Order: sequence, then structure tokens, then C-alpha cells
Amino acid sequence: MKTINMHEAKTHLSRLIEEAVTTGEPFIIAKAGRPMVTVTAHKPEKPARRKLGTLNGQFLIPADFDTMYQEEIIKMFEGEEG
Repeated sequence: MKTINMHEAKTHLSRLIEEAVTTGEPFIIAKAGRPMVTVTAHKPEKPARRKLGTLNGQFLIPADFDTMYQEEIIKMFEGEEG
């Protein structure tokens, strides 16, 4: 693992981070020769897969779902009071 001094790290931070991401090799930032921090690339976690059908049977959808309150909605859009 390579060690970079603080001044060089500030000057070339973008390049150093890109290297760490592409190679997977972490690096140490040192101040006056003393190691201060270790920089490593973040490995994103895979999102949990969604399981289809987990709520199956827990909801009842009325047969007239697509036409429920249709007359009232039309009246509201047309400006009529009901």
C-alpha cells in the first residue's frame, strides 16, 4: 500500500481516488511522515431483490374499481355541484 504526503494528496486527490477505484488498491495519507488516514474504494452493496407477490391476497380490489365515483368526478371537472 502506497503512502502519499498531505500536500501531494491535496494536489492530486482526484487522480488518487480514481486510481483507488479502478485498481481497488487503498492508499495512506500521511502528515509529516505519520500515517493519518487510509483511503479505500467504496464497494456498493447490491440492493435487496424484491419478492413478487408478498402482499398477494391481503387486499380486495372492487370489481368496479376503474369506474368508482365516475359520475362525481365528471361533475367536478365540468363544474357542476353534486
